[in-house]
Amino acid sequence: MTTTHRRAILTGLTAGLALLLAACAPTGNTLAGSASQPGFWLGLWHGFICPITFLVSLFNDHVGVYEVHNNGHWYDFGFVFGILVAASVFHSRGYVRRNRPPRVTRR
Repeated sequence: MTTTHRRAILTGLTAGLALLLAACAPTGNTLAGSASQPGFWLGLWHGFICPITFLVSLFNDHVGVYEVHNNGHWYDFGFVFGILVAASVFHSRGYVRRNRPPRVTRR
């Protein structure tokens, strides 16, 4: 496989992942004031997709980054933990491109 093919596949996969995460962005809370307010697990999800949600919220006024009608500290904890998980996943060694010179083999 050539470098051009690899870049095309990587670009397609990255675009697909971005679309998948953008489709999961939180919207306005229709259950505001009801008993089923977002808790830890939804806070974790909202924190994980926070970078994509932020980008979408720049262009759409109906998308919020943070769910204001939540159940309190557990949602906050999940949100912050989700941001940390996303940062550790997407900034791990596998995602970092290294610009090292090629190794020279000696004979």
